[in-house]
Amino acid sequence: MKKLISATLAASLALSLAACGSSASTDSAAASSESTAASSAAAESTAETSELAGTTLKVAASPTPHAEILNAAKDVLAEQGIDLEVIEFTEYVQPNLVTESGEVDANYFQHKPYLDSFNVEQGTHLVSVGAVHYEPFGIYPGKSDDLANIVDGATIAIPSDTTNEARALQLLATQGLITVRDGAGLTATVNDITENPHNIKFEEIEAAQLPRTVQDVDFAVINGNYALAAGFSVKNDALATEDASSEAAQTYANILAVKEGRENDPAIQALYAALTSDKVKDYINSTYDGAVVPIF
Repeated sequence: MKKLISATLAASLALSLAACGSSASTDSAAASSESTAASSAAAESTAETSELAGTTLKVAASPTPHAEILNAAKDVLAEQGIDLEVIEFTEYVQPNLVTESGEVDANYFQHKPYLDSFNVEQGTHLVSVGAVHYEPFGIYPGKSDDLANIVDGATIAIPSDTTNEARALQLLATQGLITVRDGAGLTATVNDITENPHNIKFEEIEAAQLPRTVQDVDFAVINGNYALAAGFSVKNDALATEDASSEAAQTYANILAVKEGRENDPAIQALYAALTSDKVKDYINSTYDGAVVPIF
């Protein structure tokens, strides 16, 4: 690409000089100069390509959506001579351990709060290269489907674990249904609700079980992955979802992680660039029906 751009610029400059009535010797000198610059740029580009050509990257990932998204990035990396090998794990400990040991180059399955906690508990030295996507919480209809006219005393099912409960409460707060104490942030519980004008009753239920409760409550606030697994369309069924700019989306975005010291490796940077490319963004948007959202 650099070679093509430089060559085009050289031709345009030569034509411009000729139109201005420059001498033949000036044209020749300019063409020679541009030719030298183009050759230099081409040599630099070749050096960069050859530096990555033949590289194999091994990345640990959970099957859905992470491994699928990585596979969508393979062609982007192949253009640079990088071969991507995706190794799937169905639990959340080994991917970090094999990244720490160097058995794989990176992993993609977790958000930063989990990574930070893992480092403290396991003594690992893993860092984030950057965020790729988040899986938004949504408010889903149950016996009611009109948030704007919620009935007094309505029942809303929310996740029972602290992190997910806080996300659910903050989403309800953005819809004006409740007010949460300033500073509670993503540690909020029902005890942090300072205003509840509709006298909403909350049922705290294990997150994975929430999709099964919708017929028994007025609304349910459900994690994107559980909604998708239950056959709900986040895009079409959810009455409201977390915005990409929200604290929750930014905090719990899923990241590409590596062992500390490798985050600036050219191949790792190429991998992150591929994961945040337009091709991958289009793949995510067309595949997951709003349950997975690019955050780049």
